[in-house]
Amino acid sequence: MATCSTRSVADDELNDPGAAPYGNFINYYTFNPPENRLSLIPSTLLQDLGHSDGHHATLVLAVGCNSGELSVAFYKHLVQEPECQEESEERKVHLLGFELDEILIQRAQQNNPLPGSISFITLDVTKDTDRLQHYLDQHGCSHFHLCLCLAVTMWVHLNHGDASLLQLLSRLASVSQHLLLEAQPWKCYRSAARRLRKLGRSDFDHFKTLKIRGDVAEQAREHLEGHCGMELIRSFGSTTWDRKLLLFKRR
Repeated sequence: MATCSTRSVADDELNDPGAAPYGNFINYYTFNPPENRLSLIPSTLLQDLGHSDGHHATLVLAVGCNSGELSVAFYKHLVQEPECQEESEERKVHLLGFELDEILIQRAQQNNPLPGSISFITLDVTKDTDRLQHYLDQHGCSHFHLCLCLAVTMWVHLNHGDASLLQLLSRLASVSQHLLLEAQPWKCYRSAARRLRKLGRSDFDHFKTLKIRGDVAEQAREHLEGHCGMELIRSFGSTTWDRKLLLFKRR
């Protein structure tokens, strides 16, 4: 997940995979492979949520998709191959992944094995959501049926502050019927700040002034339920990195 980028930053990251102050690691899935999440998610999730009835299109949004490996693996995990290759567009499952880092998106596009069902675009969700609405309009839907926000919140929080974290959650809730959230715990914030200092970079602008601390996932839940009209309906447990996978539903 990237929340900001410049040419010099991108150059640094090509030379040092640990230099990713916006979460846009060039080798992310080598140390956190898709299986770490998929092993906790039932392959029947879309059916369980009533989003795969075979009569309408199902839209999935992947926030901060990096180079796309998890998005593709998630799609294959949840979507059974159609018996007929000429499956109606109105009934297909479509996934849109977005990421701020153009280099990562280029890689995702080049390696996309399902271009008819999966799309990747460059987008900064902290500034622009019009393209998400345009995508929904194209498919005749008012909301994404499922939104994946996995290991993204910390990077928005560190780079843009408390208000932007809450705004991100509110925006995703406003365009989603279901939201699968994996919020990094506070220990990850400390590790990210320590890694940045070790690389000789300036500290995160907001790290020392953040008021949302401690159990970030719990505070995200409180915001989603208290201000966004969503409710927690299921926890899929924790990943090998001790991060909770929480599923919310629009009331």
